Amino acid sequence: MQYQNFIIESLIEAAKIARENFGKVSGTTKKEDNNQVLTETDLTIGKLLVDKVKKEYPQHNIIDEETGVVDSNSDYTWIIDPIDGTSNFAASVPTYGIMIGLLENDAPILGGIAIPNFNEIYYGEKGKGTFCNGKKIHVTEEKNLLSVLVSYGIDGQQENPEATRKESEILEEIILNSRNLRSSNSCFDVGMVAKGNYGAYLNQNQKIWDNVPEQIIIEQAGGKVTDYFGNPLSYKSPLLNFKKNYTFCAASPVLHTAIQKIIQENR
Repeated sequence: MQYQNFIIESLIEAAKIARENFGKVSGTTKKEDNNQVLTETDLTIGKLLVDKVKKEYPQHNIIDEETGVVDSNSDYTWIIDPIDGTSNFAASVPTYGIMIGLLENDAPILGGIAIPNFNEIYYGEKGKGTFCNGKKIHVTEEKNLLSVLVSYGIDGQQENPEATRKESEILEEIILNSRNLRSSNSCFDVGMVAKGNYGAYLNQNQKIWDNVPEQIIIEQAGGKVTDYFGNPLSYKSPLLNFKKNYTFCAASPVLHTAIQKIIQENR
């Protein structure tokens, strides 16, 4: 219960800051990646959450998207994404979120997501389920991929355009075999999968601060999460590998199998 209260209260406070600044900020493109945007609100929320973890759990490690790594030689590592979907936030698009998760060694054990402009707080904990604003939620029971919306986040790789073109070919097949495509390219889509509104969420360009909270939220809502190609996700040595690129494929178990069949046939 201590973790649950801490995460929910922290996300409520962070969401209030995001809402107060929504529509009032502009973003700058990060030098290392044209797809990544930063605002002053990212930094403000990041500092808030890092300071809260340091105060409440000073013995734990921290990985924050903007401030980097705090190594306290602990088995527990907090993962923080101050604003997921900063490009949306900076453009006054409301489909953005705030995420925080916790690893025990290399395994996600709990996580939370705030969707500020929709007043939603998601919380998932290993063995206890996933909740949205206190109500237990579950992935869709629909078994036919053609009957569900699929969400997909994709970034253009200017340095490797062929990779983007190849990914788009797979995406084309997923679209043709599902009801329709949706894409906020943020944790908003993850919440929609956890609630059963969408059937799946996929992304080939994620970081550890994206994956960890999203994985536990989906899994505890009854979903299956792997990397994009169906392999188990690994967060081994997270403090050393925090810059690593991760991929993500999340859906109900039945729909996950259907999507993986499409991906494997079109690799």
